[in-house]
Amino acid sequence: MTEVSQVEVPAGGWRLKFGVALFGLSIVLPVVGVPLVAGMELSAAAVATVSGGLLGGAEVLGILAVAVMGKSGYAYIKNRVFGFLKQYGPPVEVSRTRYTIGLVMFAVPIVFAWLAPYAAELFPGYQGNEFTYAIAGDLLLLLSLFVLGGDFWDKLRALFIHGAKVVFPKTTG
Repeated sequence: MTEVSQVEVPAGGWRLKFGVALFGLSIVLPVVGVPLVAGMELSAAAVATVSGGLLGGAEVLGILAVAVMGKSGYAYIKNRVFGFLKQYGPPVEVSRTRYTIGLVMFAVPIVFAWLAPYAAELFPGYQGNEFTYAIAGDLLLLLSLFVLGGDFWDKLRALFIHGAKVVFPKTTG
């Protein structure tokens, strides 16, 4: 029998609050700072240097946040965040219709990315908007993973496990 350990709630003292603030700053800094720097009239080298500094600083702030919160504070925040995200994660099993829709959503961006360089003239508005099509395809592919559900994640994971075997369900009828 496996024991599930409950993470005790750390005291809501200044260390936890300051650690959460540092962690939030480590996320906001590159998300807001890098586009602002890129929008300034600076040389490419200056933009790259400042952006790299912001990203490196964000990493340091993230590590510092964990150090300030301590092990119990970090475990508490991690469990709260992942507990919240788990509520909205993909279900383990999905209906046949949802699975079919998810497979189409999964396959279309892959086939499109494969065909587009060879048949760009067949896709209206593709030439000159390749980046937009690429972003849309990436988003569709990511969304398909949530539509397909948890069983598909296991199937996808099995592709990278050498000893994984396929077990087909017995069909009746």
